Amino acid sequence: MNLALLRPEALSLWIEVPVALLLVASGLFALAAGVGLLRFRTFFQRMHPPALAFSFGAWCVTLASILYFSAQDERLALHAWLIIVFLAITVPVTTILLARTELFRKRTGGRAGEVPASLGTAAPPPGRPPGEPGR
Repeated sequence: MNLALLRPEALSLWIEVPVALLLVASGLFALAAGVGLLRFRTFFQRMHPPALAFSFGAWCVTLASILYFSAQDERLALHAWLIIVFLAITVPVTTILLARTELFRKRTGGRAGEVPASLGTAAPPPGRPPGEPGR
């Protein structure tokens, strides 16, 4: 097999080293997210490591893609920005929807002491016990 067909021209070491470092950093962020999922106990604590670490990991992969393909094609390759733009839009929305779903499940599941009351319920004024009618 002719290796020249697989890789016609090698990229400069100045490009390959930062690309490799960014990809390794992405893997470390994914590993940190996995450890956070295993280490934390509650659902709300477990939401943060994947949301943050996977976002940072996605940024590293996107930057590595831009560097690599820009150097390979000898022109600025910005098509990889679409990946991070879509992730930047969808990850926060998904995280908020998951958090609201869990709050709803806890409120309707009879475990009201674990979460704050719904925004629609009024809290009693300070100094008055709950359930005592107002004057």
